[in-house]
Amino acid sequence: MWSAACRLTTRVHRCLCSVNTVQRGCFLSLVHAERYVSSSASRITTHYTIHPRDKDPRWKGVSMERFADEADVVIIGGGPAGLSAAIHLKQLADKHGKEIRVCLVEKSAQLGGHILSGACLDPKALDELFPDWRDRGAPMNTPVKEDMFGILTEKYRIPVPLLPGLPMRNHGNYIVRLGHMVRWLGEQAEELGVELYPGYAASELLFHDDGSIKGISTNDVGIHKDGSPKDTFERGMELHAKVTIFGEGCHGHLAKQLYKHFHLRENCEPQTYGIGLKEVWVIDETKWRPGRVEHTVGWPLDRHTYGGSFLYHLNEGEPLVALGFVVGLDYQNPYLNPFKEFQRWKHHPSIAPTLEGGKRIAYGARALNEGGLQSLPRLSFPGGLLIGCSPGLMNVPKIKGTHTAMKSGMIAADVVFKKLFQNDHKPVTQGLHVPEYDVDLRNSWIWKELYSVRNIRPSCHGPFGIYGGMIYTGIFYWIFRGFEPWTLKHKGADFAQLKPAKDCTPIEYPKPDGNISFDLLSSVALSGTNHADDQPAHLTLLDDSVPVNRNLAEYDGPEQRFCPAGVYEFVPLENDNGMRLQINAQNCVHCKTCDIKDPSQNINWVVPEGGGGPAYNGM
Repeated sequence: MWSAACRLTTRVHRCLCSVNTVQRGCFLSLVHAERYVSSSASRITTHYTIHPRDKDPRWKGVSMERFADEADVVIIGGGPAGLSAAIHLKQLADKHGKEIRVCLVEKSAQLGGHILSGACLDPKALDELFPDWRDRGAPMNTPVKEDMFGILTEKYRIPVPLLPGLPMRNHGNYIVRLGHMVRWLGEQAEELGVELYPGYAASELLFHDDGSIKGISTNDVGIHKDGSPKDTFERGMELHAKVTIFGEGCHGHLAKQLYKHFHLRENCEPQTYGIGLKEVWVIDETKWRPGRVEHTVGWPLDRHTYGGSFLYHLNEGEPLVALGFVVGLDYQNPYLNPFKEFQRWKHHPSIAPTLEGGKRIAYGARALNEGGLQSLPRLSFPGGLLIGCSPGLMNVPKIKGTHTAMKSGMIAADVVFKKLFQNDHKPVTQGLHVPEYDVDLRNSWIWKELYSVRNIRPSCHGPFGIYGGMIYTGIFYWIFRGFEPWTLKHKGADFAQLKPAKDCTPIEYPKPDGNISFDLLSSVALSGTNHADDQPAHLTLLDDSVPVNRNLAEYDGPEQRFCPAGVYEFVPLENDNGMRLQINAQNCVHCKTCDIKDPSQNINWVVPEGGGGPAYNGM
């Protein structure tokens, strides 16, 4: 059996290497592709998900056959959740003397390359996964020594005590560079025999005849930006599994399809999100306080715009700080620019002195789930499971999701392993259905933790905004620990919260000084973002006319402000008679904000060719 698995692994490796050769033959062009919205000009969107290839004569005669391979479990996403699931499956197999083939695909060229988080890590799940993580050399070098919280006004900082038991308190946690942590988890997984395939994006769901999940296919490569096949065109490959575990991270594009196909969100509230922007700096050593954790709320945001900041002092051999700013994507003013709010925040009198004389070395951004317990979908369905930040297991007031993501992966591994080797089990569907996962997660400390804080984020929707939420937390969470006999609701989907531009005041942002604050394009350059230029834009539009005819006309084109990478621009038509949308897909850092916040819900983010995107180093 093991030799057969080895032969299959070799075939997969050869197939994936063949695809990778095509991918690596393409290099980033810094020239922005110009596309037109008028019907007389070329299309903005050329992706086959919008313009099917079976209706395109340029694809006539092109072979669409795909190589297929099979594993026991296929895992989508090489983040903390996916890797924890893979590791624990192999741990269980070793413990019980069983053979199990686990394959994990990750769209980043290297494990950790698309990972971005604060990150202040609660080691609870890691202690369960690897009790000896210290001996194994886990990159957890900075225990929290000092915890600070404050409310900012334009010129002052009001300190707020962090009483024992409050979710923001970080005693016992570690400041980490999560990308490095993920890379280490990948090494542990590989040692256990997990088959890791970084650089291959899962692009399509595959179904059995009975409607259950059969597996996934990786993306096709060798397609021109106009949607026509190149001479080097290669189909992706199919990976079939008894169970497919989806750990794509926040707002995964396959998870969106699963929600609709299996009606997973029928009994929960819409998910709500935030956008987190982050930088890493080398600072003057005299200002460096390894182990210090700082959080703030308030300025430059108003009380009705949820958000806040973090500033963490790392202990990694040089005076590094990680700093960032989070803005809730339920904000109302279309003129708000999260990137510029972040740059403005750095000039606050309590923040700027830490950065003066330092050097910024990294930048990135990503969306994060903020809906909490109220927004959790059903997590199991025939043939598959959702884990980690994909369904939204983040503890929002604690600003932590890594520990819950890892634990969800471990719970998934437990129930899947039992189901695979259950002798008296008679499958009802071709793809194994594991509803025990929902039950076991509800009985775990994840559910208890999320239940206790369920009302904190929605309590910020009142007349006092985020300050009302702080008061609510101080009374009902600190005293009652979340046992109040009610559950508050969110306002609804984030995209529906924007007000028309005519009802809002434009926001004047100061120009960056080039020392503490910076422009957007120089920031994106620090993310290492790289996409092959000659491929269809993966930021697809359901209707090419909507950005100008509705978004620009009614909301003054908010996509040109909420995108943290300069992907969307409205530029004059060549005849100066109106505007057109230009999509700079090469800049995309895969944050998914556009897919979430677009008021017309016209943008659909899909995966580009595998290996494309940011190349974060320990973000």
